[in-house]
Amino acid sequence: MSLDNRPIYTGGCQCGAVRFRVEGALGDASVCHCRMCQKAFGAFYAPLVSVRGARLDWTRGEPKYFRSSNHVDRGFCADCGTPLTFTAPDGVGLAIGAFDNPAEIVPLIQWGIEAKLPYVDSIPQLPGEDTMADMSSASYLADLVSYQHPDHDTEQWPPKERS
Repeated sequence: MSLDNRPIYTGGCQCGAVRFRVEGALGDASVCHCRMCQKAFGAFYAPLVSVRGARLDWTRGEPKYFRSSNHVDRGFCADCGTPLTFTAPDGVGLAIGAFDNPAEIVPLIQWGIEAKLPYVDSIPQLPGEDTMADMSSASYLADLVSYQHPDHDTEQWPPKERS
Protein backbone atom coordinates (compact mmCIF):
# COMPACT_ATOMS: atom_id res chain seq x y z
CA MET A 1 0.00 0.00 0.00
CA SER A 2 1.06 3.56 -0.60
CA LEU A 3 1.15 6.17 2.15
CA ASP A 4 -2.45 7.14 1.34
CA ASN A 5 -3.59 3.47 1.56
CA ARG A 6 -3.82 2.99 -2.20
CA PRO A 7 -2.77 -0.46 -3.42
CA ILE A 8 0.51 -0.73 -5.32
CA TYR A 9 1.27 -3.32 -7.98
CA THR A 10 4.55 -3.86 -9.82
CA GLY A 11 5.62 -5.93 -12.78
CA GLY A 12 7.53 -5.99 -16.03
CA CYS A 13 8.90 -8.04 -18.86
CA GLN A 14 10.89 -11.24 -18.60
CA CYS A 15 14.28 -9.65 -19.36
CA GLY A 16 13.87 -6.71 -16.95
CA ALA A 17 14.34 -3.96 -19.54
CA VAL A 18 10.79 -2.69 -18.91
CA ARG A 19 9.24 -2.39 -15.44
CA PHE A 20 6.01 -0.74 -14.29
CA ARG A 21 4.26 0.36 -11.13
CA VAL A 22 0.51 0.82 -10.73
CA GLU A 23 -0.81 2.82 -7.79
CA GLY A 24 -4.52 2.57 -7.13
CA ALA A 25 -7.27 0.03 -7.61
CA LEU A 26 -7.12 -2.16 -10.68
CA GLY A 27 -10.18 -2.33 -12.91
CA ASP A 28 -11.84 -5.29 -14.54
CA ALA A 29 -9.68 -8.33 -15.19
CA SER A 30 -10.57 -10.51 -18.16
CA VAL A 31 -9.30 -12.92 -20.74
CA CYS A 32 -9.80 -12.22 -24.43
CA HIS A 33 -10.03 -15.07 -26.92
CA CYS A 34 -10.20 -12.94 -30.08
CA ARG A 35 -7.75 -13.90 -32.81
CA MET A 36 -5.90 -10.58 -32.52
CA CYS A 37 -5.18 -11.23 -28.83
CA GLN A 38 -4.18 -14.84 -29.55
CA LYS A 39 -1.59 -13.62 -32.04
CA ALA A 40 -0.39 -10.71 -29.88
CA PHE A 41 0.28 -13.03 -26.93
CA GLY A 42 1.24 -16.11 -28.96
CA ALA A 43 -1.17 -17.95 -26.68
CA PHE A 44 -4.68 -19.38 -26.43
CA TYR A 45 -5.96 -16.08 -25.03
CA ALA A 46 -4.82 -12.77 -23.53
CA PRO A 47 -5.29 -12.20 -19.78
CA LEU A 48 -5.59 -8.43 -19.19
CA VAL A 49 -6.52 -6.06 -16.38
CA SER A 50 -7.63 -2.46 -16.75
CA VAL A 51 -5.58 0.25 -15.04
CA ARG A 52 -8.12 2.94 -15.91
CA GLY A 53 -8.41 5.17 -12.84
CA ALA A 54 -5.06 4.08 -11.38
CA ARG A 55 -1.67 5.68 -11.90
CA LEU A 56 0.64 3.74 -14.25
CA ASP A 57 4.35 4.63 -14.26
CA TRP A 58 7.11 3.00 -16.28
CA THR A 59 9.93 2.64 -13.75
CA ARG A 60 12.53 1.12 -16.09
CA GLY A 61 12.42 1.54 -19.84
CA GLU A 62 9.19 1.78 -21.79
CA PRO A 63 7.29 -0.52 -24.10
CA LYS A 64 7.56 -0.38 -27.83
CA TYR A 65 4.15 -0.27 -29.53
CA PHE A 66 2.53 -2.04 -32.46
CA ARG A 67 -0.72 -0.65 -33.84
CA SER A 68 -2.70 -3.87 -34.24
CA SER A 69 -5.88 -2.17 -35.47
CA ASN A 70 -7.32 1.26 -36.10
CA HIS A 71 -8.28 1.43 -32.41
CA VAL A 72 -5.63 -0.52 -30.49
CA ASP A 73 -1.93 -0.19 -29.73
CA ARG A 74 -0.18 -3.14 -28.12
CA GLY A 75 2.91 -2.53 -26.01
CA PHE A 76 5.71 -5.06 -25.62
CA CYS A 77 9.34 -5.19 -24.58
CA ALA A 78 11.51 -4.47 -27.60
CA ASP A 79 14.32 -6.58 -26.11
CA CYS A 80 12.55 -9.82 -25.14
CA GLY A 81 9.11 -9.51 -26.75
CA THR A 82 7.01 -9.87 -23.59
CA PRO A 83 3.46 -8.59 -24.25
CA LEU A 84 2.70 -5.79 -21.76
CA THR A 85 -0.17 -3.50 -22.76
CA PHE A 86 -3.42 -3.21 -24.65
CA THR A 87 -4.29 0.45 -25.23
CA ALA A 88 -7.75 1.24 -26.61
CA PRO A 89 -9.82 4.45 -26.65
CA ASP A 90 -11.27 3.55 -23.22
CA GLY A 91 -7.92 3.07 -21.49
CA VAL A 92 -4.94 0.81 -20.88
CA GLY A 93 -4.95 -2.85 -19.95
CA LEU A 94 -1.85 -4.61 -18.64
CA ALA A 95 -0.97 -8.25 -19.20
CA ILE A 96 -1.83 -10.07 -15.98
CA GLY A 97 1.13 -12.43 -16.39
CA ALA A 98 3.53 -9.47 -16.42
CA PHE A 99 2.64 -8.52 -12.82
CA ASP A 100 4.99 -9.65 -10.06
CA ASN A 101 2.05 -11.29 -8.26
CA PRO A 102 -0.37 -12.37 -11.01
CA ALA A 103 -2.26 -14.71 -8.65
CA GLU A 104 -3.76 -11.59 -6.99
CA ILE A 105 -5.57 -10.63 -10.20
CA VAL A 106 -8.53 -12.87 -10.95
CA PRO A 107 -10.26 -12.59 -14.34
CA LEU A 108 -14.01 -12.09 -14.02
CA ILE A 109 -15.14 -12.31 -17.65
CA GLN A 110 -14.13 -13.74 -21.04
CA TRP A 111 -14.33 -11.71 -24.23
CA GLY A 112 -14.10 -12.77 -27.86
CA ILE A 113 -15.48 -16.23 -27.18
CA GLU A 114 -16.44 -16.61 -30.84
CA ALA A 115 -12.72 -17.26 -31.49
CA LYS A 116 -12.12 -19.43 -28.40
CA LEU A 117 -10.05 -22.43 -29.41
CA PRO A 118 -12.16 -25.58 -29.15
CA TYR A 119 -9.90 -27.34 -26.61
CA VAL A 120 -9.33 -24.48 -24.15
CA ASP A 121 -12.11 -25.52 -21.76
CA SER A 122 -10.80 -29.10 -21.57
CA ILE A 123 -7.21 -28.15 -20.61
CA PRO A 124 -7.89 -28.41 -16.84
CA GLN A 125 -8.84 -32.07 -17.36
CA LEU A 126 -5.44 -32.94 -18.87
CA PRO A 127 -3.02 -34.87 -16.65
CA GLY A 128 -0.71 -32.54 -14.74
CA GLU A 129 2.90 -32.96 -13.66
CA ASP A 130 5.40 -30.88 -11.72
CA THR A 131 8.16 -29.39 -13.91
CA MET A 132 10.84 -31.59 -12.37
CA ALA A 133 8.86 -34.74 -13.26
CA ASP A 134 10.23 -34.30 -16.80
CA MET A 135 13.85 -34.92 -15.74
CA SER A 136 14.14 -38.18 -17.71
CA SER A 137 13.36 -36.52 -21.05
CA ALA A 138 14.60 -33.02 -20.21
CA SER A 139 17.81 -33.58 -18.27
CA TYR A 140 18.79 -29.94 -18.76
CA LEU A 141 16.30 -29.07 -16.00
CA ALA A 142 18.76 -30.32 -13.34
CA ASP A 143 21.11 -27.35 -13.81
CA LEU A 144 18.75 -24.81 -15.37
CA VAL A 145 19.55 -21.20 -14.42
CA SER A 146 16.86 -18.62 -15.15
CA TYR A 147 18.00 -15.33 -16.66
CA GLN A 148 14.51 -13.88 -16.37
CA HIS A 149 13.99 -10.85 -14.18
CA PRO A 150 12.76 -11.86 -10.69
CA ASP A 151 9.23 -11.00 -9.57
CA HIS A 152 10.26 -7.87 -7.65
CA ASP A 153 11.91 -4.53 -8.36
CA THR A 154 15.70 -4.48 -8.61
CA GLU A 155 18.17 -1.58 -8.47
CA GLN A 156 20.05 -2.92 -11.49
CA TRP A 157 19.31 -5.56 -14.09
CA PRO A 158 20.94 -7.71 -15.23
CA PRO A 159 23.11 -8.38 -12.19
CA LYS A 160 26.71 -7.22 -12.53
CA GLU A 161 28.04 -10.79 -12.39
CA ARG A 162 25.96 -11.68 -15.46
CA SER A 163 26.25 -8.52 -17.58
